[in-house]
Amino acid sequence: MNQVAAQPKFILLNVGRAVHQADWNWRNISSPFIRLHFVESGTAQLIHDNATYDLKKNHLYLTPAYTNHGYKCEGPLTLYYIHIYEEADSQASLFELLDFPVELKADPLVVQLIRRLAAINPGRGLQQFDPWAYDNMSTLVKNIAIQKSMPTGYDMEVQGIIHQLLSRFLLHASDKKNNIDQRILQSLQYIRTNLHQPISLETLAATCFLTKDHFIRLFKQHIGCTPGKYIQEKKIEKAQRIMMTQDVTIKDLAYSLGFENNSYFNRFFRKMTGENPGSRKKKIRSIAGDGNA
Repeated sequence: MNQVAAQPKFILLNVGRAVHQADWNWRNISSPFIRLHFVESGTAQLIHDNATYDLKKNHLYLTPAYTNHGYKCEGPLTLYYIHIYEEADSQASLFELLDFPVELKADPLVVQLIRRLAAINPGRGLQQFDPWAYDNMSTLVKNIAIQKSMPTGYDMEVQGIIHQLLSRFLLHASDKKNNIDQRILQSLQYIRTNLHQPISLETLAATCFLTKDHFIRLFKQHIGCTPGKYIQEKKIEKAQRIMMTQDVTIKDLAYSLGFENNSYFNRFFRKMTGENPGSRKKKIRSIAGDGNA
């Protein structure tokens, strides 16, 4: 396995304990964040693309970002859930470089760490377990802002726990270059380093020496979504992260992300988040300033 060039930065979005009774049944989920599940008791199934895993007591399960997956539960089930956002920006995502196992037996320290993470984050549980209720851009950025507003010492402990949990999977990860097309990895790098300008599918396909249609099919096969959706989400994620840390005008923000005019950016932003960028900026700045949900 190759060494990761730079240590990744992770942000806690949600953590909590859930008790289900045949009501954890969802399909076709694909999110921009990582999911960890620790099973305390009961039975259910985790479906990753064409593979199905029977969930076992005292085991930990990993679902990387942008992985198409689902759940099937026909009886009682108690588990902890942890949602984690990886800040990759211009560097490669850990999950773009490596293949991780889905299932691992949890050692006693892992169990303690998960319970500690939940204990020091009592207000970070999900209000609803339906992914369509919480898996959206506004909720994602709100949770990122809350975590970024926390004291440094608290954030260090959260980071430490997340790194320890993911390190268990990293120990068993393998180099992904044999399983993901190198041309797609190249296109991801191009997207990450060119979010400041327009990115056309024609340009991406040309950098990979593929036809446009072939590139779109290959990208969706390996990443789990279309290149257009991936680019849109990355631009809007970056726009809202900039709103958290910089007091920039909406016009300057639009130009910094490669939009030709402010009006187009406003329409694009509203389509992705459900509100205009000016209103969203006020909310984000408020959350980032006081740390309240």
